[in-house]
Amino acid sequence: MAGPGLGKTSLTDAVSENLSAEMTILRIHGSSSLAKVPYGVLAPYTADLPLDEADSPVAVLRAVWAYFQELKAGKDVPLLLVIDDAHHLDEATANMIVDMMSAGWAGVLASGRPRPGLPQALNQLWYDGQAERIDLRPLNGEQVTEVVEHTLHGTVPANTVQSLWSASGGNPLLLNCLLRDAVEAGILAKRNGIWLLLGPLPADGPRLSDVVVKDLLRRTPEEQDALRLIALAEPVDRGLIEDVFGGAVVRSLLDHQLVSESSGRHSQLRIWHAILGEAMRHQVSVSRSLQLRQKMEGHLDPATAGAEGRLRLVEWSLECGMEVSDPDLLDAALLAATMFNNAGARLMAGHVTDPELQARAQSISARALFNEGKYREAAGLLDSCWLELAEVPEAPHVLMLRASAHLALGKSAELLRAESRDQLADAGDDPQASWQDRIHHLLELAEAGDHEGIRTLIASLEGGGGLEAAPGAAASGAVKAKVAERPLVEPLPATVTEATSTVAHALLAQTLVSAGLAHQAHDAALAAAPSMEALQGGLYFFNEFLLTRLVSASLAAGNWESSEHELASPHAEENEGAATFGGGFHVLRGLGFLRQGQLERAYQVLLPAVEALRINDPLQQFRFGTALAFYAAARLGDGAQAQRLEQDLIAARHASGPGSELLAEAYAAAAAEYLDRKGSGLAKLRELAASPRVVAQPGTRMECLILCSDLGDRSVADDIASLADSVEGRWAAGWHQLAHAWASEDADVLMETAAGLEEAGLVNLAREAYARAGAILDAAGERRRARQAVAHREKCDQELGERFRESPFVASVPSVHLTRRERDIVELAVQGLSDREIAQQLMVSVRTVEGHLYRSYVKLGVRRRDELALALPKK
Repeated sequence: MAGPGLGKTSLTDAVSENLSAEMTILRIHGSSSLAKVPYGVLAPYTADLPLDEADSPVAVLRAVWAYFQELKAGKDVPLLLVIDDAHHLDEATANMIVDMMSAGWAGVLASGRPRPGLPQALNQLWYDGQAERIDLRPLNGEQVTEVVEHTLHGTVPANTVQSLWSASGGNPLLLNCLLRDAVEAGILAKRNGIWLLLGPLPADGPRLSDVVVKDLLRRTPEEQDALRLIALAEPVDRGLIEDVFGGAVVRSLLDHQLVSESSGRHSQLRIWHAILGEAMRHQVSVSRSLQLRQKMEGHLDPATAGAEGRLRLVEWSLECGMEVSDPDLLDAALLAATMFNNAGARLMAGHVTDPELQARAQSISARALFNEGKYREAAGLLDSCWLELAEVPEAPHVLMLRASAHLALGKSAELLRAESRDQLADAGDDPQASWQDRIHHLLELAEAGDHEGIRTLIASLEGGGGLEAAPGAAASGAVKAKVAERPLVEPLPATVTEATSTVAHALLAQTLVSAGLAHQAHDAALAAAPSMEALQGGLYFFNEFLLTRLVSASLAAGNWESSEHELASPHAEENEGAATFGGGFHVLRGLGFLRQGQLERAYQVLLPAVEALRINDPLQQFRFGTALAFYAAARLGDGAQAQRLEQDLIAARHASGPGSELLAEAYAAAAAEYLDRKGSGLAKLRELAASPRVVAQPGTRMECLILCSDLGDRSVADDIASLADSVEGRWAAGWHQLAHAWASEDADVLMETAAGLEEAGLVNLAREAYARAGAILDAAGERRRARQAVAHREKCDQELGERFRESPFVASVPSVHLTRRERDIVELAVQGLSDREIAQQLMVSVRTVEGHLYRSYVKLGVRRRDELALALPKK
């Protein structure tokens, strides 16, 4: 039992094929046209019956039995009746099938739809326990991922899967149509081994259109017109469709699951899936659409249609060439932009003719362009309208959208503020007293990492005082905020107050993360939550702006579970914005995996995220995401991919995301060291950690030192221990314990610390402590305890899901074994043979030799060829 497109026929076909060698298969096809004709579907087997016996149960049964015997051709094999569309069987046929099954003549495999359901006789079999009912459900997210990856034979980013899952509803038929149509149209394309959606999924592709045409052809003319009208106007009141076409038509469409009905006080109808509704609209000619629109003119009331209904009415009117008022155009265009219907938003905004509304129309077009990653065009439109919109309720949205467009193009917050102040002054406004300058000031403070300045500004806002912008940066480079002495003459509009509060708290969270104050950062981000409700539905994406900082705070604290919960929130997983914001969110998810030591999981997330960010990077995460992916590739020995990502990083012109530029530099330096092992990357990382900019940000500095430690630099252990005292969170506390245990050189302390770290969920840190304890115990000759430490370490490796993991302490632990091929290659390398000579002697490629050597370096804890002899276990 299942609705349309869920695979009933495919499943019965597969069962029939598998059983065809051991059973005789007879197929019966139910038909809506024969549903009221007794034994109508059995006509192919009763053609020889006299007319007066055509409705005789005994005669029909005898004829069917004779056909069975002829079909079996003397073979003593059981018979299987396979019945498609069993919900269309007439009662007489259903009763006969039940009789045949009860008599042991045949087994039955039937497929049907829950609505209108099976004939009573077949249902009774289930009620009586003589039949099993299997309800097929739409595919879940994991199943859609499996289907998509199997079909495309490649890596598919989570946001691409999410878009396909949402568009298809997990319906296998629709999923297959969308997949193939999108690939054929070039909308779903492979870039660097990653399948990416380059635009909206096509609703007018040949396969999806074929499904719509076939559904329409099965319907009566009245049902076809009702379906077209529902598609053109959805959601539409059920009563309206019943008034025009009659209640019987609506019930038939519901019974055949061609439309769905909302629950609630006012029942509304939609095509059973949104993508089919869109596809059906493509099937309606302009003249027919106009005819239906005029027919419904007196029945459709925009005031009761709801936001989505109003949007569809405006789209429908424009499709027909009808006039729409400018306010209605703006209302619909804004909704379209926030629903990521970018082409529709630009179309509607472009039809606005009132000069007084042109600025608002431009701002909406700019949001649609921003959604598509066209930041330069968006910035140009916003530059021309932001001052004109300074007094409207959506002014903060326009200002933040403009700032984001310019920051995405690489402009600094300091320069943006300076230019904006000049424009405000030219317009006759006082820049120092303007709310726009306060928001620009906040962005400038965040760029400088000045959390104290942001705190001061927030305190002033909450106290109701005005703010005077700082005239410039102090000698140290930090930007300071000053509280103005005079109060505001006029209270700020509500949207300005809410927007300023949200931006301020989000940016405070960002700077506190860099300062190592993760718990305070999380609290700051949560403090913005009460302001969010007033900002919903506007031009700017305040939800995502705040969510990014909230997740960053959770990650900095080592609260991996909280960050994953936040990333799985409706705002992060919402399909409409998945293609736009998905890349940035997955960069944060990848960062979390890296900090937990789950390199392979991080790599699997980061590679698709980087490719998605090439298309859309609203949160300015491309450089940071590329640096993280470069690091993961280098750590895992994927040299070709690492080199490509390194070139991307060098060539990138994207701005870096919230507080991530220094971290991007750190991960890139560490990646370069893993890639060439020449010491220059480590030297650059140490230099960065000692730079004034990083020293001023304890959270960032600690991560730089951790990267040095991962590279085998034991000298940073004391710095990590002392620095971790001032850095908040479970992650810092774990590194503090590990650093102290390292310094002790006491195996018992290391084992105890490792157990505590493992219990706290810091498995990768516990793994390092076990590895060092094993090395110390082995050097002391305590082989049994050393093996115990190694066993714990290997358990951590298994939990991390890593194939291999680099550690500066593994080399002296004899339980770390090389494979036979690795040992052969290492021994030849110790003898002084070059990679090419080794390849020739072992008859493998040079690349294979390089790969085995790299993995041997990792296992043995060495960085150069000349260290191999000392690292090999003695025979």
